[in-house]
Amino acid sequence: MAQAVASTAAKASYLHTMPTTAQAQPTFTAAKKDPKLANNWKTKSAAELTDAEVMAMPDSEYMNDKQMAFFRLKLVQLKQDIHNSAGETTEHLREDTVVVPDPADRATIEEEHALELRTRDRERKLLKKIEQSIARIDAGDYGYCDETGEPIGVGRLIARPTATLSLEAQQRRELKQKMFGD
Repeated sequence: MAQAVASTAAKASYLHTMPTTAQAQPTFTAAKKDPKLANNWKTKSAAELTDAEVMAMPDSEYMNDKQMAFFRLKLVQLKQDIHNSAGETTEHLREDTVVVPDPADRATIEEEHALELRTRDRERKLLKKIEQSIARIDAGDYGYCDETGEPIGVGRLIARPTATLSLEAQQRRELKQKMFGD
């Protein structure tokens, strides 16, 4: 509970120190490619590649075999991390089953459990998206927008490996949801 209060206080102090001009609409710029890394991908396996090296690949090599293998490894690692944290949650919930006589302490523990379970529910939904992304890699559709068929972009996929829409299509969808609801 103290952590939530601390993070709220930190957010509030951060917002008060920000200049007012920085609160305008953010501008999106493409990530710059490092020319020094442009050919590193040719000599390395997918497991050895870094995000920067994949970003530095030429556009003509978009979603080649090495990129597909790189993103598959990234997705499998993300899936493994989620499974590990789910196991830790189970253990944590078992450990905290002691009876606490103080109602305030009991309420705090129950709130922490509820928060942890909500987090695991979000991760469960993310697992479905990860499985779908791995299936898209197997089908050869990974990296291309569901709506437009255009490339999603390596930078966006590194930031969100489960993305199925290009940045423009996602912005259109979010604007439509904001205007008309779900």
